[in-house]
Amino acid sequence: MFEFIRRHTKLIMGVLFLLIIPSFVLFGVGDYTRFNEGASKVATVDGHAITQMEWDNAHRMETDRLRASNPSLDGSLLDSPALKYATLERLVRDRVLIAAANHGHLIATDARLAAELQQDPTISALRRADGTLDMDRYRQLLAQQGLTPEGFEANVRHDLSSRQVLGGVVETGFASQAQADVAMNAFLERREARVVRFAPAEFAAKLNPTDAELEAFYKTHAARYQAPESARIEYVVLDLDGVKKAVNVSEQDLRTYYEQNAATFGTPEERRASHILIVAPKDAPAAEREKARATATELLAQLRQAPGSFADVARKSSQDDTSAASGGDLGSFQRDKGIDPVISQATYALAKQGDISDVVESDFGYHIVQLTGVKAAAVPPFETMRAQLEEQLRTQEAQKHFSELAEEFRNAVYEQSDSLQPVADKLKLQIHTADNVTRTPAAGATGVLANQRFLDALFSADALDKKRNTEALDAGGNQLVSGRIVSHSAAHARPFTEVRDEVRAAFLAQRGAEQARQEGQARLKAWTEQPATATSLPAPVALSRDEAQGQPAALVEAVLRADPAKLPTFVGVDLGADGYAVARVDKVLPHAEQTAELASQSRLRYEQLWGMAEALSYYESLKARYKAQILVPRPEAPSALTMGAAPASR
Repeated sequence: MFEFIRRHTKLIMGVLFLLIIPSFVLFGVGDYTRFNEGASKVATVDGHAITQMEWDNAHRMETDRLRASNPSLDGSLLDSPALKYATLERLVRDRVLIAAANHGHLIATDARLAAELQQDPTISALRRADGTLDMDRYRQLLAQQGLTPEGFEANVRHDLSSRQVLGGVVETGFASQAQADVAMNAFLERREARVVRFAPAEFAAKLNPTDAELEAFYKTHAARYQAPESARIEYVVLDLDGVKKAVNVSEQDLRTYYEQNAATFGTPEERRASHILIVAPKDAPAAEREKARATATELLAQLRQAPGSFADVARKSSQDDTSAASGGDLGSFQRDKGIDPVISQATYALAKQGDISDVVESDFGYHIVQLTGVKAAAVPPFETMRAQLEEQLRTQEAQKHFSELAEEFRNAVYEQSDSLQPVADKLKLQIHTADNVTRTPAAGATGVLANQRFLDALFSADALDKKRNTEALDAGGNQLVSGRIVSHSAAHARPFTEVRDEVRAAFLAQRGAEQARQEGQARLKAWTEQPATATSLPAPVALSRDEAQGQPAALVEAVLRADPAKLPTFVGVDLGADGYAVARVDKVLPHAEQTAELASQSRLRYEQLWGMAEALSYYESLKARYKAQILVPRPEAPSALTMGAAPASR
């Protein structure tokens, strides 16, 4: 029933990604402003500019994050113009929401900030065995993202404030059952139709174009068959991996690092505990809570006399329905993980197995806790950890050197701009070469040759006309690159003899689609005027938005939009490069009856979509209020026909 929604999950998640889901706080908006404010503007919000450098940096960090979470992801997709433009839209969204939060005096309290940081699994992993945060590793993690703890926490606070702007709209969306029924009934409507497809390939197979026809097509579409301008280039790359190879770590450094961080290696200590709970919610009257405390105190006195009776007392007296039957057993847990902090703190305060705590208070009432087991932390020996320790220390040392070398790299490519040899000699870098480099990444290009900003710099007037080094550009993944053009070839027409096969394929595709459309339109006209002539139609199929039966979405929509008062009727749809389709819509079919559970799901789905629509509308009003404007054009999606017919033009 919800196949359509499942099939379009990416679309729905895209809306959530752009409007509702908060940004990845490790590269929040606040720290972007540390970059060059004088760079070219790509957008403005509330009178403040978003620069090209901010955009590039945000996209680099986003692609680095995506690559880290999914190493098999196609790199060319990450550097596509569409995805990069989406990063800019998200930057604009962040700025709009921050402006709205600031103007609305929406703030995140220190307590809310602390709670958010405690829930972050990355930060939780940095906690020591005693529950305190390892500040050195915390700073290290943030430094890898170019942030300080203060800047990071400011970003989180900004993010929490921004969530409040749209959160109220999304979470308060409401729709009546009648509204949901009308919308979902229309969405789930089914119709019976007989579909005839006119495929271009069938018509193209009957064509036999002459060379004269092909040459005429070639001249008419000459722009498709241009060989793009290209260049032979040299470039040098300064990257963290290269710096790391030159770093040496001593045995003493490794042992010192191991001793200082031993508590964070291996498996942390686990403890098992049982408890007895006397329920008294924190909002209960004082007299009720005092009575519960007295009961717990009496039970504790009994246990002090007979510690071995803890399980029996728990079964008889504990008011925790989940654990009482098992003698109060709570299972095993690590410090402050997977258990109420009050119980965790009481458990880890006990010295040895069998010890019983005093009465401790939580939001649920009063507890008595017994330590029933201890599994000591397992710290692997130094020799086992040696390779990992060496990698960590070399990475840390390389990161320190990289920032120093980066400054030398920038200065060298600028000060001696007519050659890359000086910077290569000074920093012991390899000069790479590449032929047939174009203004856009070639298919299958990787590394810096797939970086659009680097290619833009190479083909800038200064680098192209004067053969100067490009500035040192951040290519992502802790890489700096500079390049220069060695030789340049202007765009030129490819001769007909070279592209004849491509021209013929494009000619057949276009003429086949034209003839398919003409034949389909003729059949539609004839069958509409004389329905009785529509014989030997295919077997009927039941079409709906969530069950398209393999038919194009445009055809399904046309079938469902046909006037139900005039059935049976014919509809036709131009499918472009896929030809033409005619359908006879015979009748409206009832959709399957919904169970109470599915009806509830339908309403929930509708309310979610309604809330998203309201959030989108509200966000658009905020964009207008804060004069948000993107100053670069949205990239156009390439035509499927053009791509298939003229691969040389890509």
